[in-house]
Amino acid sequence: MENLLIGKSGSKRWLVFLITNIFCFLWFCLNYGSSIGSKIEIKVNSIEEKIIKKSKVDLCWGQYIYIHNLPSQFNEDVLRNCQLLTRKTDKFDMCLFTNNSGFGPRVENFNHGVLSNTRSWFFTNQFMLEVIFHNRMKKYKCLTNDSSLASAIFVPFYAGLDLRRHLWGYKASVRDASGFQLVKWLSEKPEWKKMWGMDHFLVSGRISRDFSRKSDKNSEWGSKFRFLPESRNMSMLSIESSLNNINNNDFAIPYPTSFHPSTETEVSQWQDRMRRQNRPYLFSFGGARRSRNKGSLRDIIINQCLESSNNSCKFLDCSSSGSSNCDNPLNVMRVFQKSVFCLQPPGDSYTRRSIFDSILAGCIPVFFHPGSAYSQYLWHLPENHTKYSVFISGKSLRDRKSRFIIYETLVGASKEEQEAMREEVIRLIPRIVYADNTIRLETGFEDAFDLAVKGILDKIEILRRVIKEKEKTMDSIR
Repeated sequence: MENLLIGKSGSKRWLVFLITNIFCFLWFCLNYGSSIGSKIEIKVNSIEEKIIKKSKVDLCWGQYIYIHNLPSQFNEDVLRNCQLLTRKTDKFDMCLFTNNSGFGPRVENFNHGVLSNTRSWFFTNQFMLEVIFHNRMKKYKCLTNDSSLASAIFVPFYAGLDLRRHLWGYKASVRDASGFQLVKWLSEKPEWKKMWGMDHFLVSGRISRDFSRKSDKNSEWGSKFRFLPESRNMSMLSIESSLNNINNNDFAIPYPTSFHPSTETEVSQWQDRMRRQNRPYLFSFGGARRSRNKGSLRDIIINQCLESSNNSCKFLDCSSSGSSNCDNPLNVMRVFQKSVFCLQPPGDSYTRRSIFDSILAGCIPVFFHPGSAYSQYLWHLPENHTKYSVFISGKSLRDRKSRFIIYETLVGASKEEQEAMREEVIRLIPRIVYADNTIRLETGFEDAFDLAVKGILDKIEILRRVIKEKEKTMDSIR
């Protein structure tokens, strides 16, 4: 009986102990749980704070550009005295092309169904690239007035336009004068001492070769601006770089076309329009014969075009005696939009503005020299050139193994191959146009200007790292 009573009372004590422990455990869990919750909340809040702090990081860091405030003689005065830019042989007064921030007069007639019915088409002169680029740079999103923050320094010298005033009938010393004055001015500025000009860049609407005269003979072409020691330190972006780019600081950027859109929507609408185009001509060529070079590559190409079967080639005669005004984008676009392939032989130099007109029209460019594009526009065109173009060796044309080698090569491309290349060409359109700088552009729309700025910033940053590594090496040796 006693044992039974002890068992019963022990069971009660055990039950009380168990209930007490359960209660304590629950109380502990509730308190510990709230503690964990508060810790998690603190951790989440700290992450959020880090994200907020990160979002406040300077988005322009590494992209800041400082513009030198040059004396007006190097840019504004060149435009102010634009009548000096016009030669007697020019069809138009060059002053016309300085209008609209360098885009030239606006095209007003859209009744032909060739150009899009927008206010984004202009009579743009290729030599105005300097003005166009400068005006875009004035609205660049990461400009700074503090040169110590700048990753690159822009020199708004209108090198090509300045040279144009003195290119014909002037002594070499006159052609060189502005260049000497510019580098003297730059080298006296504190910004120059930072990297001795290696973080400076300028833009030219002429080919690099025009600034690479090797002697002081008056009979030699161009200026020697790029051979000045200070100029050699700077980078030049031009419509055609030197193939003998010893200092690795000449970079080609696209010629300006006549289309200067202001929105991404406008570009995509134009791209869709080029996809829908009916293209009755297999290939076309817009240009003029070179009378001083009989039997030249250009002459061979024109002859093969005119002699091609079934009217498969359209020749747009751009000579002074020709029926077409090739300075009018309406005439050029009309032919290129109707062509599957557009022939792009070298002109007075390796490159031509017509390359970019053909891309704008969704016409597959056909090259005859690698220096016309493949070794030039590395920031803007695909490295794999077979994706967007056709190459026919100029040597094979001169050998004349076939009178119709161009036709035979192009007709051999299947419809699928044509469509794939054309689609790639049409995708390139945003990358080769200079958008309207008078309107703030949509985010996400990168044009030729944006890609050029990215390219030069990357190039200067790589150079800066190389210099730092060399300095470290020198310090370790000491």
